[in-house]
Amino acid sequence: MNATKPVREIAKALTGSANDYDALLKLIGDARIILLGEASHGTHEFYFERAAITKRLIAEKSFTVIAIEADWPDASRVHRYARGASDDVDANEALSGFRRFPTWMWRNTVVVEFVEWLREFNQRVGPKRAPAGFYGMDLYSLHTSIDAVLGYLEKVDPDAAKRARSRYSCFDHFGREPQEYGYAATMGAIESCEDEVVEQLIELRNKAAEFLSRDGEIAAEELFFAEQNARLVKNAERYYRSMFRGRASSWNLRDQHMVETIEALVAHLDGSRQPKAIAWAHNSHLGDARATEMSQHGELNVGQLIREHFGRETVLIGFSTYSGSVTAASDWGARAERKNVRPALPGSYEELFHEIGLPRFWINLRERGDKIDTLRAPRLERAIGVIYRPETERSSHYFHARLPEQFDVLIHIDETRAVEPLERTSIWDKGELPETYPFTV
Repeated sequence: MNATKPVREIAKALTGSANDYDALLKLIGDARIILLGEASHGTHEFYFERAAITKRLIAEKSFTVIAIEADWPDASRVHRYARGASDDVDANEALSGFRRFPTWMWRNTVVVEFVEWLREFNQRVGPKRAPAGFYGMDLYSLHTSIDAVLGYLEKVDPDAAKRARSRYSCFDHFGREPQEYGYAATMGAIESCEDEVVEQLIELRNKAAEFLSRDGEIAAEELFFAEQNARLVKNAERYYRSMFRGRASSWNLRDQHMVETIEALVAHLDGSRQPKAIAWAHNSHLGDARATEMSQHGELNVGQLIREHFGRETVLIGFSTYSGSVTAASDWGARAERKNVRPALPGSYEELFHEIGLPRFWINLRERGDKIDTLRAPRLERAIGVIYRPETERSSHYFHARLPEQFDVLIHIDETRAVEPLERTSIWDKGELPETYPFTV
């Protein structure tokens, strides 16, 4: 059966008008957790549309948490700027903590504009309404988070800071390279630092009442941030050891940490009204793993766990594209390039959506009936991370998925362009030549 016609009939065109997402916000209704994905870490339209939806959720539905696929300390600096509590002069400066590869994920023109919007919104918000915050939910920042815990304790309890410094000195033999620690601990060359990082988190939690008695609301915010950094250190220590035991183990720890962070934020901000949270991350984290090949490899993800924990109070939104360009590297740690995205492979969801003939649209995957059923059989789906290798397109970037089980909503933009890094280079500016160069066909 040709799926093009029935899918075309349920596709809702996006025209760029202010009311493009009215029906989407109606679908979201009173949901408390919205997961907004991306099919690459370097596509302008994914960032732009995600920001546009987020702005409406904040302004019209009182969402107060934006949790991103980034480290807690780096996002905390942006959070302070957005709340008007930092000395940074603008969003560009507030985002300057994002120096670890891949910098363009958060240091790009779309994120700068969104952060400025968020700051302005928070300045206008009335006293009866909570301002929105910007938080990191990833766990790569082991040493930066250690520094943050020590900085907090030096201010509130110098003796506790000495004990924390002693515990964290367990990592000192490996400088700032947590992968080296993880390898040595996994191979049995050293004792792990697991006991030390757990002890530190427990002590911080045990002293919470004492620390909270000092400065009220400010103390509560600072303690919460310190505790999140201490929890991150604990989870990162496990993560770097698990890297050498197989992909599923480390992947699962990372996504479990992300979900713990979202839940911790919701619990911390819980007041007279239940807080609502938005997560920004890759489709591979936010689409339900049970509907993809990931589950066959023992992997779970944020989308699966959030659905299990929050049920119908969550909405999972994915993105896709057929072709265009993307900001990505050729290898880990390499410079950002503006690469051409090849047309999607035959048999993929992206090819099917291209054949519909609409340049931009979204589909409500919660609908029932024969038209949605045409999407239920497994098809190929593309995922581009921070590395794009078109020479191994099928093996590097495609997997099988059942889209209506993976997401509640899919937004397709047929031709997309690379997100613009704040630090443009001559390599990025040059881009790639078309594959047909110097010919036209």
